[in-house]
Amino acid sequence: CTGNGICKCRVCECFPNFTGSACDCSLDTTPCMASNGQICNGRGTCECGTCNCTDPKFQGPTCEMCQTCLGVCAEHKDCVQCRAFNKGEKKETCEQECMHFNMTRVESRDKLPQPGQPDPLSHCKEKDVDDCWFYFTYSVNSNGEANVHVVG
Repeated sequence: CTGNGICKCRVCECFPNFTGSACDCSLDTTPCMASNGQICNGRGTCECGTCNCTDPKFQGPTCEMCQTCLGVCAEHKDCVQCRAFNKGEKKETCEQECMHFNMTRVESRDKLPQPGQPDPLSHCKEKDVDDCWFYFTYSVNSNGEANVHVVG
């Protein structure tokens, strides 16, 4: 019973919070919690502690990554700008609003992570407050940690 139940007459009797014929399905929804507090970002179901994304555009451990959505780059643009360059619309509120990702600076665009890595990756090209282009990537790893690489 995978250590999550007791075998009685060749049938597993599962401990609380476990189900399945071998008690190998956790009913704990904590790993499915998205950063907005919703289970699977409201775009999937939590099955055995893993999100099954029902909206095909969304993927990742908590259904928060959307490669085809325009939103990923635009959504994080202001936070990347204030964290990397100390400017932009969120400059004053950067500490409160923009600490939800790990940030790494790279020297040039060819040093940014490239597609083909295991985590879904968005390449972003956005204009800053001075009307100059800046480049960054946004990805979420299997632990649900957001990672930003920015040229600067």
